[in-house]
Amino acid sequence: MTPDGAARSAGRRPAPARGGGTAVFDPAAFLPRGWYDALVDLRVRRPEAAQAEAEARTRRAAVAPDGRLLVLAADHPARMVTRAGSHATAMGDRWMLLSRVLRVLTAPGVDGLMATPDIVEEVLLLSHLARRRTGHGWLDDKLILGCMNRGGLSGTAFEIDDRMTAFTPGGMVRLRCDGAKLMVRIDPQDPATVATLEACAHAIDACHAAGLTVFLEAFLVDRSPAGPRPRTDAESLIRAAGVAAGLGTSTAHTWLKLPYGQGYDRVAAATTLPILMLGGEVREDPGVVLDEFAAGMAAGPTVRGALVGRNISFAPDEDPRALAVAAAAVVHRGASGEEARALAAAERGREINTIAQLGAAPAQ
Repeated sequence: MTPDGAARSAGRRPAPARGGGTAVFDPAAFLPRGWYDALVDLRVRRPEAAQAEAEARTRRAAVAPDGRLLVLAADHPARMVTRAGSHATAMGDRWMLLSRVLRVLTAPGVDGLMATPDIVEEVLLLSHLARRRTGHGWLDDKLILGCMNRGGLSGTAFEIDDRMTAFTPGGMVRLRCDGAKLMVRIDPQDPATVATLEACAHAIDACHAAGLTVFLEAFLVDRSPAGPRPRTDAESLIRAAGVAAGLGTSTAHTWLKLPYGQGYDRVAAATTLPILMLGGEVREDPGVVLDEFAAGMAAGPTVRGALVGRNISFAPDEDPRALAVAAAAVVHRGASGEEARALAAAERGREINTIAQLGAAPAQ
């Protein structure tokens, strides 16, 4: 058992993440244990509260009011991805994961959450508890994007077979989601790719028919001992963009999610569909991601933001909110990488008592 795990088992708060000798972010302090326990109890006693909160939340009038988006991705565990940096199961502690998700969602400029049903419902339940205290929920005026295909489990022989195992269009409509996220990894050597292409095409049509905006992640892969890895060279991304844009009978409500890479101006010129950049594996220096996002936003008018996960929520020795504020400045205000780094440093640790100041979680 890790020291943090032992602390939790003993009912004590785990030690905060540290960087440069100073406390950076303590997930257990941001989401007090009583609120997490109330969520777990709510799941047992009133699981329908997630649906009630979905119906109560205020939805924004447009997907991207200023034409740009910064959305947090939190769909990794369902594909057996729990690693963040050197920590193999960093995303495997649900209390700590939800704390980091809420830390990002409460940052100004963050447009919403993309996740699998379990995490979406958990955030809705926490939002329900907050609404009972304040009259407002954590997801008011933000996007909820449902993740659909998580069947390609990381590290398995069938990893490239990205089947639809999570949200359905009907399930997203019932939870009043705003959009759907799909993924197609193109392996020229694996015949399973064509089944995923066909499934994504059908799912895109079904989502559009249900009034859902589609966010389609696409890239070519190379095989490695660690599994499929995305090709981020411009030529590969250009080809992936062309394939992705050709899926479904309409692209009127489709956005692309593409990795950042060198020559991104060529990638941006390969399509008229709006592009969101993804973050990929966790970097040791989170500032590198901010630099890349700034370069990507300047690559062309089709690049409209980022749909990023662990590089914001689990960046090593960093406050997720600080990075989220910095990334939002890049996306929504055109800040440079240098400006974003300075902003992250200035925001670190701010509003750490957002939830604690609400007092104890409401009794069930």
